Amino acid sequence: MPIFPAPLCKGDTIAIVSPASIIDPTLVERASATLKLLGYNVRVMPHALGANGSYSGSIEERLEDMTAALLDNEVRAILCSRGGYGCVHLLDRLAELDLNADPKWIIGFSDVSALHALMASRGIVSIHGSMAKALALYPHNSPFNVMLLDMLAGKRPALEFPAHKYNRNGTATGTLSGGNLAVLQALIDTPYDIFSDRILFIEDVAEPIYKVERILYQLSLSGRLSRLKGLIIGRFTLYQADKNFNDIYDMMAPLLEGLHIPVAFDAPIGHISENMPVLHGATATLETSGDCSRISYL
Repeated sequence: MPIFPAPLCKGDTIAIVSPASIIDPTLVERASATLKLLGYNVRVMPHALGANGSYSGSIEERLEDMTAALLDNEVRAILCSRGGYGCVHLLDRLAELDLNADPKWIIGFSDVSALHALMASRGIVSIHGSMAKALALYPHNSPFNVMLLDMLAGKRPALEFPAHKYNRNGTATGTLSGGNLAVLQALIDTPYDIFSDRILFIEDVAEPIYKVERILYQLSLSGRLSRLKGLIIGRFTLYQADKNFNDIYDMMAPLLEGLHIPVAFDAPIGHISENMPVLHGATATLETSGDCSRISYL
């Protein structure tokens, strides 16, 4: 059974950590102010606003912050300030911790997909969703922020989105896992490989169409796609059309035709302003029909 971290109550502490790239301090300050307004205590970890090349700190500094937040009994959730690149540096050292002793909510997406994969390897549910920027720049009553806060409070809100012409209709139930496709590819054949026997969701940003196609062929040729229970295609943004395809979904559709599982296209998940959160590692049901696609939780 999936392990859900304890629901948050007003007065609980949320730590803000920068496990990867540099963050604009103003975004962290504004996100902190929003969380405090909502009744939470906020702890900005010592190196969250730091800089070391393109990273928020050295590997040791970022590891120190993440470890401290994970082991602090007062911290109930860890909000990653941003993605970028660098979470992979921390995986093996964080894996040495007893993450199951006091599970914490980890919140983030993009490069943070690596941390979600780590938590999933321990059976712990986390939240694939927006980070400090969304709380800083958008009202806390925006749909994606409301859903995130509901999840932290212990609710399991379903996510519905419009049907797409390339959908493959059906229903599937299984562990919901996924995230940034390039990050997930880098974790293949590691202890954090999440590509088998589950409902997979994927998204990416600024990846050329041919590179995404190559990854999907790798997943197909290795048998990983055929072992999925369902597939959710999130948003692929900031890519350029090439001579073969104007649209990245046009490339994906024929490649996925042979899958005998539900496939939902155009989920509002990814590098978009309204990045809807999902419960990574939870048992979920994916339903696709001519009317809509729906992700719900058991």
